[in-house]
Amino acid sequence: MEVPIGFLEKLWSFFSFLPFFFLLLLLGLTKALIVGPVSSAIILIGNSCVIIGLWPAHFIWTYYCLARTKRIGLVLKTLALILFPIPLLLWPVTGIAGSLFGGIAYGFFMPLMATFEAIGEPVTSKCYHCFVDGSLSTIKGSCTVVTDFTDFCFHSYFSYMDELREMVSADAKPLEIRLSPLPSCLFASLIGMVVDVFLITAVALYKSPYMLLKGWKRLLEDLVGREGPFLETVCVPFAGLAILLWPIAVVGAVVASFFSSFFLGMYSGVIVHQEDSFRMGLNYIIAVVSLFDEYVNDLLYLSEGTCLPRPCYRTKTDTGHGKRILGERNNVDLESKRSIPLSRFVSEPSRTLRKAITLYKPVQVWEWLFKSCEVNGRILLRDGLIDVKDVEECLVKGNCKKLYIQLPTWTVLQCLLASAKSNSSGLVISDGVELTELNSPRDRVFAWLIEPLLIMKEQIKNLELTEDEEYCLRKLVMVCKNERTEDWDSTGFPSSDTVRKAQLQAIIRRLQGMVASMSRVPTFRRRFMNLVKVLYIEALEMGASGNRAGGILKPNRDETGKLDRVEDQSDIPDMNVV
Repeated sequence: MEVPIGFLEKLWSFFSFLPFFFLLLLLGLTKALIVGPVSSAIILIGNSCVIIGLWPAHFIWTYYCLARTKRIGLVLKTLALILFPIPLLLWPVTGIAGSLFGGIAYGFFMPLMATFEAIGEPVTSKCYHCFVDGSLSTIKGSCTVVTDFTDFCFHSYFSYMDELREMVSADAKPLEIRLSPLPSCLFASLIGMVVDVFLITAVALYKSPYMLLKGWKRLLEDLVGREGPFLETVCVPFAGLAILLWPIAVVGAVVASFFSSFFLGMYSGVIVHQEDSFRMGLNYIIAVVSLFDEYVNDLLYLSEGTCLPRPCYRTKTDTGHGKRILGERNNVDLESKRSIPLSRFVSEPSRTLRKAITLYKPVQVWEWLFKSCEVNGRILLRDGLIDVKDVEECLVKGNCKKLYIQLPTWTVLQCLLASAKSNSSGLVISDGVELTELNSPRDRVFAWLIEPLLIMKEQIKNLELTEDEEYCLRKLVMVCKNERTEDWDSTGFPSSDTVRKAQLQAIIRRLQGMVASMSRVPTFRRRFMNLVKVLYIEALEMGASGNRAGGILKPNRDETGKLDRVEDQSDIPDMNVV
């Protein structure tokens, strides 16, 4: 449907839009009242059982890992062992309370939003989907939430603790604190909490009417002119819900500011310890209020800067261009800025112009990763780099160390090699799909992942690997630890240059570290175990067809002894643009 042009057309579109919107809102609220209690009960009961059931193991294992770790010094370790009962005792209370409120929010908003989304879907029976969508799917989603939460508490948490307990290199300096400035640090944190909680909350309350009015103004302008969020699903009143819920967003921003002000105030103790100056901690207590006010002004497009004082709370620090003094009027402390809770609720005037840029959703990149792991897992099964016993151990015994890290690492390495050879400015993730800094998801987590990958791609490109080196590198990812250059001595790697080997091993270790971090995301384990089931069926089919010998899959190579390339990319999903 075309976007209306002209004042009368826009006015008529606005008035004809309202009855349709309120009917959908009434239907969505009815579904939410029916489905919401069931969904909330599933999340509350399921998460509470996980929290209470695993709490003794969390308590004991946390203390054991803290006592054994060599990553922190003796003083900090003793302090952590003394203070850790507080968060460990508060965890069941906060976890159950968060499950209660999160379950209510999920059970209420998912059916409501699914009702609006059904109108924008390219289906014929829109009326049927308005009544059905968001009902059974919300209940299934609640079970998925409990599953992912269980994976995080049972697998991801213990993975973090195991990493804390791992041995560090002999030359690594453990993290330690000094005892002498500790009383002044605690005193500064106490003052910071009292002062900053009051002042930051006062600033947030003072700016909240501006946020409310400016947000409503922008949303109403977009509603009448069919721009911004209203243009994404033309003539669909999905984004109209934001107009009614905007006061809740403003209240949420103020509440988030209140709670985050505790941590901003406590950070003054860190400043005292880092600068070894109690005065610098007091300066930070005043300066952080100014930083908060200036950042909120930027978010709400108010006057630049701030009238509040900002004393210097840092001594000189290194930057890319020498030394500079932090805490000046026109400088923004990034550490504090990252801690500001208010999100950019008010969008930019040029947001509709960004439609010219192809943007990919995070879920699309996530889907590509697992679909590519499935395709590459079949290749590795065929070539004997993955044994059917590896799949069985992962599926039956839960021993997934080889598949869990090495298979995604192999997949990402394939992407980096293909991107380096194609002279792409980004990452070639499938045929005709290139992920760059411009079209990548606007998500901090993905930015944290994609930027290092782009750097590693350039490093691989500069190394100018030969085909034999690429082939051998793919094999070494699966069969070697890649910790020392000597690990490759008996592997037949074509190059004898130790520096070149060390550079490639460093890239592999960094990829494995990134994959290890991704594996702790709650959805990762659930998706990966589904992938392992597919590979297990594939392995059984290959074994039934006679491709197994002595329990090990026979390698399938071409005449040169290299791995066959995948010509059929139909299994990789189409990355539909937003």
